[in-house]
Amino acid sequence: MAVRFSANLKNLFKSQAKMALPDNGFELPGQNGEAIILIHGMTGTPHEMRFLANYLNRQGYAIYCPRLANHGAPIHILQMSKWQDFYQTVRQSYLQIRGQYKHIYAGGLSMGALLALLLADEFKNEIAGVSCLSPTLFYDGWNSPWYRFFLPLAYKTPLKYFFYFKEEPPYGIKNEVVRRRIHEFYSKADLHNMEQVHQFGYPFFPLTLLYQLEKLVKHLSGRLQSISIPVQLIQAKHDDMSSVRNSQFIYNRVGSIRKELVLLHNSYHIITADQERNSVAIHMQRFFSGQPHLQ
Repeated sequence: MAVRFSANLKNLFKSQAKMALPDNGFELPGQNGEAIILIHGMTGTPHEMRFLANYLNRQGYAIYCPRLANHGAPIHILQMSKWQDFYQTVRQSYLQIRGQYKHIYAGGLSMGALLALLLADEFKNEIAGVSCLSPTLFYDGWNSPWYRFFLPLAYKTPLKYFFYFKEEPPYGIKNEVVRRRIHEFYSKADLHNMEQVHQFGYPFFPLTLLYQLEKLVKHLSGRLQSISIPVQLIQAKHDDMSSVRNSQFIYNRVGSIRKELVLLHNSYHIITADQERNSVAIHMQRFFSGQPHLQ
């Protein structure tokens, strides 16, 4: 990742109250009486969950894939978001369908995996299972910048509002065709360019959101032991953004009796859209279909 500095004070303190955002989340009706909430990653988009959604929907599941709070807004709006805002999106998505299905599962990518675990912690007897895809507690993948160790110093200063990280190849994607499409957009993107964000996500990552992720991780880490529902973890062995240590951290701490860690060998971070996305979908369907009925 390359660092970009912005001193756009006018946008930084602009009111968010009147910002009307398009909602590119989606829902797919099911036939088997069960539902899955799919949660995209930070600075990502529901589009990155579309393949999984279509596959699982063909197996009979109803699919609910919301757009996380402020995603799709100009980046100066997104950067002021709190992790609680993102979780509230997931929570509301669940509450809207609560009690309508025999079982409701949750699956999330990257930070979305952490939000899925939080949902399972809050609604302990209601969420039937969670699938964590490339869970990200630490940015320690092979493509993570060396200066990440100094980021906590900036978290405690106003500097966090002015620094952004520009996404660089391989963008979490090993598939060369998909990577070229992303590169065509990202390589020309300006800090405030919103074109195609709905499809590819944000080319820039605000430092403030890394700070929010750190706070989310601290909040979740102390609650993992209380999560007892079945938990599945799927991660690429060569994840460029977050190493397998992230999945192992969760696996070793959740209180679940039924838990599994699946490693992929031909993908990077965005496993929902990469070379083995079909395998990811099959693993999720297998895991969810094997869940026992809730008591």
